[in-house]
Amino acid sequence: MFQAMAYTTNPQLPRLRARAVDMVRAGKSVSLVARYFGYTKGAVSKWCKKAQTGGVWIIPTKSSRPRHHPEELSEDIVDHIIAYRRKYKRCAEVVQKHLAEDGIVVSLSSVKRKLENAGLIKKRSPWKRLHLSEARPKVVKPGDLVIVDTIHLMVDEKTRIYVYTLIDVYSRWCYAWAVARINTRKSIEFLKRARAEARFPFHCIQSDHGSEFSQHFTERIQMLHRHSRVRKPNDNSYLERFNRTLQEECLRALPVNVRRYNRVLPTYLNYYNNKRLHLGLQLKTPSSMIT
Repeated sequence: MFQAMAYTTNPQLPRLRARAVDMVRAGKSVSLVARYFGYTKGAVSKWCKKAQTGGVWIIPTKSSRPRHHPEELSEDIVDHIIAYRRKYKRCAEVVQKHLAEDGIVVSLSSVKRKLENAGLIKKRSPWKRLHLSEARPKVVKPGDLVIVDTIHLMVDEKTRIYVYTLIDVYSRWCYAWAVARINTRKSIEFLKRARAEARFPFHCIQSDHGSEFSQHFTERIQMLHRHSRVRKPNDNSYLERFNRTLQEECLRALPVNVRRYNRVLPTYLNYYNNKRLHLGLQLKTPSSMIT
């Protein structure tokens, strides 16, 4: 649906119209009422026609949007836009590309508008706080930038467990902990566990925009907390690579179980941090980068 746009936003005008109509019905001429309020006779006459016979308190301002536009999209093109959206469940850019392959030239803004009118675009929740990312700090020593994230693993169709992961960008030192559910309290506890295991202080924490890293998390950790930039996957590249390695070398061979994971993770993390040679560190270990 188009948003109704009025030709005036004066909040007193609906009541003024009603007063003008009352004066006409009380015996005043249309010309006299028009001069009194400073409007044309035609405007006052239209108000009288719109007003109900039993008297009104206000005459509301209606939308000034035209019913049709000479360059509006045809119903057939709109149907194509909606059909491609429902078929592929992809964004407006992809829908526009499929339309172009069919020889239908439509601007991206028109595709987005028609999808929004059909209720097929998921808008950002007004209740979700927008996180503005702090400037990425320069990494010159351990702890300058520590990235945290969560891996979601399915137990069955309705149940999943989570693995908190953490990496220090400078040394590539990592930590992980499995939990049955994630929330801000668990995130704070995970960070406390990681700080107890690390041999260096944390100066800046980076996370995504998940609810487990909310404003309450920022306030409780008592250190600089930045959020990764939207549509900038390189911000989390170090941790995403560790998440993949952790799953391939450790978790994939195990049943999806929190207790089982937490029994095995310390052994694997000891190997990863102290023995496993890293190509990104010129074949050194994370521990050797800390000392």
